[in-house]
Amino acid sequence: VQLVESGGGLVEPGGSLRLSCAASGFTFNTAGMSWARQLPGERRIDWVAGIQGDGRTKYAGSMKGRVTISRDNAKKMVYLQMNNLNFDDTAVYYCARGGPTDFGSWGQGTQVNVSS
Repeated sequence: VQLVESGGGLVEPGGSLRLSCAASGFTFNTAGMSWARQLPGERRIDWVAGIQGDGRTKYAGSMKGRVTISRDNAKKMVYLQMNNLNFDDTAVYYCARGGPTDFGSWGQGTQVNVSS
């Protein structure tokens, strides 16, 4: 199983980013997938959003309304569109198989920095 995130970077407050996750090594089109994040100085990783193989989505309260999770089963990709970012959204964002409480595999993470 391999999950590779991309799309992180530096963004100003109020800006947007789209994170991508390339998946391989498992049957993707039936797998639930999630995005989660680890805030600076925190050990825990907080679930942000999840999407089932059929496209059903769920969101955590912390970013609900500002993020959209989507997937392309043909390309084995998962995306997280993030809008109206603020300083508190600075974190390492991870793609994961499963969620929101049980996770099978994790990517290496992509850093998102919100700064003016």
